[in-house]
Amino acid sequence: MTKDNSEEATNQAKTYRDLVNPRIMDIMRDKIVEIVDKQKKYKEKGFSAKRLAGELHTNTRYISAVMRMRFNMNYTSYINRLRVEEATAILADKRFADLKMEDVSFMVGFSNRQSFYTAFARVVGTTPRAYRQKALTGGQGGD
Repeated sequence: MTKDNSEEATNQAKTYRDLVNPRIMDIMRDKIVEIVDKQKKYKEKGFSAKRLAGELHTNTRYISAVMRMRFNMNYTSYINRLRVEEATAILADKRFADLKMEDVSFMVGFSNRQSFYTAFARVVGTTPRAYRQKALTGGQGGD
C-alpha cells in the first residue's frame, strides 16, 4: 500500500521544519538569492546544489529544505526558472534577434538545447521560438 502524495508532502514539510528553524531558513533564503540570482551563478553550467552548499558552509540537505520550504520548488527548478526568465528578456530584445536558440540557451546557462526547450516550455508555456516571434512582432504570428 502506498501513501498518497499529499500525505508524503505533509510529512516531508514536517521533516524540513524540524531540520532547520524558520529564522535560519529565512537567512539562508536571502543568501541563496544573493548568490544564485544576484551574482548570476545560475548562468554557470556546473553550479550545483553541492557547490551552493559549499559556498554557504552547509550541506545539500539544508539547501533542499530551504528550497522546498521558502521557494516551494527544488534547486533545479529554481535555477531553470532564473535561466528562462533571462532567456525571455534576450528573446524579446531586438538587439539579439539574430542569435540562434542554442546561443541563447548557452548564454543563460543551459548545457544543451533540449533542456532549454523543456524548461522554457514548462515555465513559459510555449516554445522559445514562438515566444520570440510573438515578442518581436508585437503579439502577431504563430509558431
